[in-house]
Amino acid sequence: MKLRQTSRRGFLQASLGAGVALMATPRLSRASSANGKLNVAFIGVGGRGGGNLATIAADPNVHVVSLCDVNRTNLQNAAQKYSDARTYVDFRELYTKIDDVDAVVVSTAEHTHAFATMPALKAGKHVYCEKPLTHNVFESRAISDAAAKAKVATQMGTQIHGMPNYRRVVELIQTGAIGPVREAHVWVNRAWGLQSEADAKKNGDIVYVADRPAQAMTPPPELEWDLWLGPAPERPYNDVYFPGPKWYRWWDFGSGTMSDLGSHWNDLPFWALNLDAPKTIEAFGPPPHPELAPASMSAKYEYGPRGNMPACTLTWYQGSHQPEILKSGKIPQWGSGVLFIGDDGMLLSDYGRHLLLPEDKFKEFKRPAPFIQDSPGHHQEWLAACRTGSPTGSPFSYGGRLTEANHLGNVAYRVGKKLTWDYDNMKAVNCPEADKYLRREPRAGWSL
Repeated sequence: MKLRQTSRRGFLQASLGAGVALMATPRLSRASSANGKLNVAFIGVGGRGGGNLATIAADPNVHVVSLCDVNRTNLQNAAQKYSDARTYVDFRELYTKIDDVDAVVVSTAEHTHAFATMPALKAGKHVYCEKPLTHNVFESRAISDAAAKAKVATQMGTQIHGMPNYRRVVELIQTGAIGPVREAHVWVNRAWGLQSEADAKKNGDIVYVADRPAQAMTPPPELEWDLWLGPAPERPYNDVYFPGPKWYRWWDFGSGTMSDLGSHWNDLPFWALNLDAPKTIEAFGPPPHPELAPASMSAKYEYGPRGNMPACTLTWYQGSHQPEILKSGKIPQWGSGVLFIGDDGMLLSDYGRHLLLPEDKFKEFKRPAPFIQDSPGHHQEWLAACRTGSPTGSPFSYGGRLTEANHLGNVAYRVGKKLTWDYDNMKAVNCPEADKYLRREPRAGWSL
């Protein structure tokens, strides 16, 4: 597949000065039902998919036309509620009948996101896809380019992006409340992945595993295991992979905490600082395992100047890794957070609150009047875009860039080198051994 290469400069020109992430005006629905409702197909209807289904289908102007899940119990439960919807266990079959579909919601496991999303984009359908948008860098670029060509309404499922707190933080940073920001730090206290059994218990991990199990188990009767594997290499079923989110620690199926929670937490500095493609990426942690993502690690990104914003660094920490300023007690001890360090102060945020620091300095600070419009809700934003062409906050043009950067942190970790990133050619110019982690060859029968 030949990709259209969107330049970094083009992305910057599109995003600088914007209060929200921008998207091309999408084509309006062409297949609306006779009663004017938006016909939506849902791929993945359990867990997060079940939540997406319930929220979107609650809109009185949405008609659930198709349901798909490799777990027949999930599928049957959804079909009982939406009894006139067509049902499928293989989303490739769902795409054989989409003339009456306006939009598709993808809530599968990470390793099948791109494969469930690409057919919708090629058919000119609007798409909502859960985070992270794709399994690897190549897929992210392919999906982003396909969305730009399709000119449809897209939204990556970073629900926190639609909440008011992030918007108020972006306004503060972009109006210079703490001066030019030259470094940002993001940490999360979740420690799931490769670690000792004692640490897994201490950290509340949902499963302990240190290597691929040799034992094959019989899949649960409701699960179509081969379809769940999808494009990933074939392997026998074992309950260390399923049910979710056990799978996300395995490189074949997910990308660990970095691209999972990173989709939410790195979203804030990515938005506030108008970040695009990093210049360099390096990562730190235990020796990489060929199959399992680590419970604890960190990654440092260097970004060049963006418009009137100076060059900056963004450092990610997970599990036992934390920024020194937090460990030394110089800032409030929040379990997870985002810290912006500017020339004139600091701003600390999590999902629902934020502080200007030092607090004494900002006692009399007058906040800027809000200029980023509050969202009607992350899902509702996307539905409005499907109907009217209005913008979404996390379109694939933005979500793809965020996903790609998160994946690069894992690539740097796995090769054990500081990467110099050439965005336009999608290459780590100093590290050809990184190529094998930028993309994968899908299993026979699966393609983009």
